[in-house]
Amino acid sequence: MQKNGLSNRNRERKVGLWVFGISLFFFLSFFLAPFLLPTGTIPDLGARANALDYATEDGQFSNGNTPESLRHVHEDGSIHLHEPFAWTELDPYTGFIYMFGDINCHNKHERSWSINDNQMPVCTRDVGIFFGLAIGGLVYSRYGYNRWTVRDSCLSLLPDSWLEGIYRKNRRTLAWIGMGSLLCLPLIIDGFTQLLTGYESNNFTRPLTGAPFGFGIAILTAAAYSARPNLFSNASEVILPANAKFALAAEEE
Repeated sequence: MQKNGLSNRNRERKVGLWVFGISLFFFLSFFLAPFLLPTGTIPDLGARANALDYATEDGQFSNGNTPESLRHVHEDGSIHLHEPFAWTELDPYTGFIYMFGDINCHNKHERSWSINDNQMPVCTRDVGIFFGLAIGGLVYSRYGYNRWTVRDSCLSLLPDSWLEGIYRKNRRTLAWIGMGSLLCLPLIIDGFTQLLTGYESNNFTRPLTGAPFGFGIAILTAAAYSARPNLFSNASEVILPANAKFALAAEEE
């Protein structure tokens, strides 16, 4: 019997490995795609997040290829015009990866790394986020348990001995929110400090602050797909720290 009261944790392992595998595929592809392309294929990019800006060289989905977007002013005052770029002109694999980056990332070149003189499909913060997603999925596949609710399934990553006081005092929600906030805090501090002050983050701190955020998202996602009350006969079968039990509220007469 597992520590949650079930005979196995096959679902938790499978869900965690799916999160790990998908995230690892994208994480590695962010490095592999620019490496596989001929040198200098991808120019300096920079458009909008959550929008298609580099699907074509002109037309509705080419906001990144407007004359204003292609015009780059260097620190010395010189002006350089970049060549237009469209991921639909690439091979299916690299085109798919750059399409993913186009949809999900702002693609700002000053916040991105280059490999083989090709800008990567996403910024450095997204690289960190996907690294965290992969690690989070792997960790959940090994240590996560279905404990009826998403909240308790997230908390199952911690040793039961650490959770005894939390369950005795029924502070599970507070602990769950606290853990999530702690993982988001580096990204929040970095982002809002840039917004409210003259501080400018760099390509070393961005992935470091993105990784904990990605880790938290992976744990939440894996727990959401692992928490299945139907695998228990009733709520009292769930084994919780400190011998706690789920109690259903009595209906008012």
